[in-house]
Amino acid sequence: MSVNDDIPFNRDFPLRPGVIDEPVPGVRRLLCNNPSPFTFTGTVSYILGKGKVAIVDPGPDDDAHLTALLNAVRGETVTHIFVTHTHLDHSPGVPRIKTATGATVYAEGPHRASRPKYASEMRSSESGADRAFRPDVMLKDGEVVSGEGWRLEAVTTPGHTANHMAFAWTERGLTFIGDHVMGWSTSIVAPPDGSMVDYMASLDKLTRRNEQLYFSGHGPEIPDAVRFVHFLIRHRKAREASILHRLAKGEADIPAIVRASYIGIDPRLMGAAGYSVLAHLEDLVARGIVATDGDPTIDGLYRLVPLA
Repeated sequence: MSVNDDIPFNRDFPLRPGVIDEPVPGVRRLLCNNPSPFTFTGTVSYILGKGKVAIVDPGPDDDAHLTALLNAVRGETVTHIFVTHTHLDHSPGVPRIKTATGATVYAEGPHRASRPKYASEMRSSESGADRAFRPDVMLKDGEVVSGEGWRLEAVTTPGHTANHMAFAWTERGLTFIGDHVMGWSTSIVAPPDGSMVDYMASLDKLTRRNEQLYFSGHGPEIPDAVRFVHFLIRHRKAREASILHRLAKGEADIPAIVRASYIGIDPRLMGAAGYSVLAHLEDLVARGIVATDGDPTIDGLYRLVPLA
């Protein structure tokens, strides 16, 4: 049985690129035509309100998508742009939307890694980062931004990236959750951009909030969202257990652990799975459960620390 079998994924997402729908009143969404093993059917941009509106995650620098997004708000005024995080499928469309609308850009901050890169590391993540992004306003956890007919609370959710931020429309009981929680698949946590310690803490933080409907950066909305987050927490703990089970059989590198832990995985996702395993191993090394020679890196060998 796959570790993923315990998560009630929903891969039914019929939205087509360039077509606007309105899943709940006051929330419109538009799908970018950038499907991949990492983005599912593509990146979803959201439009909040009517008349004077906000956009959440303009998406990649994609001509067709940005044109469709501007056409969707024709005759309206875009006052705010919110960005959940700075991967290349979420934030590079910001400059063109800002130039066209004059809207103010809000986010946690520029792209940064969760930890310093080790000398032996040649690349930081599978997804790629928008290192040019700079928000007009850097939000802190709990800050509230209001517009015409909507009100969003900033919720810091580091883990997928260090600067990941969700936006909770608390009065409506919904959250724009970015890539921290997705209904179609688990999220990639790839050091040094991502951190499993931060990711797990952010999941735990979400369980203490009341919003029960998530709109994510990819795939369908997630109802009964807090229950789904509990599934993700159990999944990550099961993934850690599977890593420890493999290491109980002897020292191993990350490809060997991936082969043992990710049964039936899409071969195109093997590299990403390796980085997620690394994120778990970083945590296990820090807790003194697993050892490696030198820094915990993607090329390292890992072994269990003998019980005292």
